[in-house]
Amino acid sequence: MEENLKIPAHVALILDGNGRWAKKRMLPRNAGHAAGSKNVEKICEAAWNMGIEYVTMYAFSTENWSRPQEEVDALMKLLHSYLKDCIKTSKKNNMQVRVIGDISRLEPELQDKIRELEEISAQNTGLHFQVALNYGGRDEIRRAVRKMVQDAEDGNLKASEVTEDKIADYLDTKDIPDPDLMIRTSGELRLSNYLLWQLAYAEFYVTDCLWPDFDQKEIKIGTFGSTTAQAVRDAGLRLDLEAPSVQAPSMTAALDMFIKENNKGK
Repeated sequence: MEENLKIPAHVALILDGNGRWAKKRMLPRNAGHAAGSKNVEKICEAAWNMGIEYVTMYAFSTENWSRPQEEVDALMKLLHSYLKDCIKTSKKNNMQVRVIGDISRLEPELQDKIRELEEISAQNTGLHFQVALNYGGRDEIRRAVRKMVQDAEDGNLKASEVTEDKIADYLDTKDIPDPDLMIRTSGELRLSNYLLWQLAYAEFYVTDCLWPDFDQKEIKIGTFGSTTAQAVRDAGLRLDLEAPSVQAPSMTAALDMFIKENNKGK
C-alpha cells in the first residue's frame, strides 16, 4: 500500500536577497529585483505541479517605503510591468490572484491594475496566488481592529462574538487557509512583520540561497509508491529518493540510505 505524500496546502514565501544577488554580480540593486520577479511565475508553476493549492509571496512591505527613493521608484515601475504580465499569466495558468495589504497608498493606476487583475482571475480554478503589497503584519492587525471597533460601535459586533475565527474574518487573508510552510530565502532568521497572525502554527524553512536563484535544488523530494513517483516526474520535478525498492522496502530505509550517501566524504 502506498503512503500518502504530504504536500502543504499553503506555502508562504519571503522573497529576500535580490539586492545581494545584484551586488555579487556588480549590478545595480534594481537588476536584482528584476531577476527576482522573473522567478515568481516559475515557482508558482512548480508549486501547482507539486499539488500546492495556495502560494503567498511578500513582494513589498510597509517598511520598504523607507528605502532610497530611487529604489522605491524602480520597484513601483517593476510592479506596473509585473501586474500587466500577471494578467496574461493568470489566464494562461488558470491562476486566481489576490493582493493583500493596504493598496490605498499606491498610485491610482496601480490600484486600478490590481482590481482588474483580481476581477479577471476571480473565477480561475488553479493556483490561489496571493501577493502582499504595502503589507505589514502589524498594520494588517491594526486595520482589522479598527474595523472591529467600528462594527462594535455601529452595533454589528458583540464582545461575545469575538473569536479567533471572527478575527480572521477581518484580516486581509479572509477565506484563505493559514500557511502550513513558510520559506525564506537569503538566510535571515526573522519574520520581518510578515503574516504574524497566520504563521502561528506553520513550519519554517530558511535557505541561504538568494531569491533569484531559488529553485528545486533547494528542496529534496521523496515518494513512496510508483504512482506518486510518476506524478512527480510528470510535473518535471527531480525525484531525490523513492521507495519501495529492493534496497529500501520502506521510506525510512530510503531516507537512511539517502542521508548516508549524501554524507559520504564529509
